[in-house]
Amino acid sequence: MSKQEEYWHRNLRLVFGLLFIWGAVSFGCGILLHHYLDNYTLPGSHFPLGFWFAQQGSMLTFIVIVFFYAWRMNKLDHEFDVEEEQS
Repeated sequence: MSKQEEYWHRNLRLVFGLLFIWGAVSFGCGILLHHYLDNYTLPGSHFPLGFWFAQQGSMLTFIVIVFFYAWRMNKLDHEFDVEEEQS
């Protein structure tokens, strides 16, 4: 496998892994498991946990994923010598 193919393969593996996590949190916790999660509440809150995941959890997870992706891709770019030049 060439260096370019390896870089692309690892990039796609990262993207699909992060999309799976986001889907599991937003669809899984917010829709499929909300009846189970509604039995619990966050400390100091009156909202059920399933409602929280549907409204806030998926958005916060997405924000964390964006920052993680940027950090991980910077490391991957450095590893394959394709990082952007700093001005």
